[in-house]
Amino acid sequence: MSSYVREAVPRETPMVGEAEAAGTLVVKLGYRGEGFAGFAEQPCQRTVAGELRRALETTLRRPVELTCAGRTDAGVHAIAQHVSVPVSAAELGLAGRRLRRSIVALTPDDLSIVGLYRAGADFSARFDAEARRYRYRIAAGDTRPIMAWDHAWWYKGALDVAAMHDAAQCLVGEHDFKSFCKATSAVDKPTHRYVGHLSVSEIEEAGEALVCIDIEGNAFLHNMVRTIAGTLVEVGRGHRDATWVADALAACDRAAAGPCAPARGLTFVGVDYPAGALAAWR
Repeated sequence: MSSYVREAVPRETPMVGEAEAAGTLVVKLGYRGEGFAGFAEQPCQRTVAGELRRALETTLRRPVELTCAGRTDAGVHAIAQHVSVPVSAAELGLAGRRLRRSIVALTPDDLSIVGLYRAGADFSARFDAEARRYRYRIAAGDTRPIMAWDHAWWYKGALDVAAMHDAAQCLVGEHDFKSFCKATSAVDKPTHRYVGHLSVSEIEEAGEALVCIDIEGNAFLHNMVRTIAGTLVEVGRGHRDATWVADALAACDRAAAGPCAPARGLTFVGVDYPAGALAAWR
C-alpha cells in the first residue's frame, strides 16, 4: 500500500554567511500568477522568487537562500506556497510583527505574505513536504466568467463532470506519470509519483458556477496537473471515454495523453508538513 514519502537527500545544517544556521524562517505566501514568469528566478524576468528575495535581503540586510515547496510555472497562482530561509540566532530574536510589516511593505501588490513561521535549522520547505494540493478551475459554458476571469480556464462548451470524475480515478495511487508531464523534463529522470486524491466537482464561487479538479500528491512533475486537467476535459466534452485515460497512463508517452490546460486555471492551494514542524513567528 502506497504512502507519502519524503525525498531521500543528505541533510547538512544550512549556513548563514560563515556560521551555521540557528533556525529557519518559513514564509507562507500567495500570488496572482499572471504578472510573473513563474516562481523560479530567471535572468531579465519578473519572478516570485526574485521579488521575495529582494524584500528579504533588504529586511535582513544580507544575501538569502530560498527553498520553495513547489516551483510554479508562469501564470500559475498560489494561496499557500511555502518558502524556507536559513536564519541566524540574532535573526531568530526579531519580532514577528515588525518582520512581517517590513516584508509586506517591500513586496508588490500581486504577492501576499500570508504568514511567518519558525522551524528547525535543518527544515526544508521542499524536502520536508509530505503532501501538496492543487485546484484547477474551469468556467464551462457560453457565459464569460467575471470574478473568476483571471484564475479559471473559460471553456466555451458543456462538460460532463461525472464522467471526468470517474475517468480520473485510474490516476489515484502510485503510477508512472510520464504521459502527463512535459516530455523534455522527463528525460533520464524518475517519473513515478503518488496521487492520494483526485476529484472533479461542480462548485459556486462568488456567484459563478465552476468545475474544479482537486488533486493531492506527494510531489508533481512539470506540467503534470495541467496535463491531467486537459486530459479530463477531453473526456468531459465527449471526445474520449474513461478507458482512454487509463490507456494514456499505461503508455508512458506524452503523446498519448491530452493537451496541457492553460496556466491561469491552476492554483497551488496547500502543502502539509510533519506535525509540530512549524510554529508561528511571534
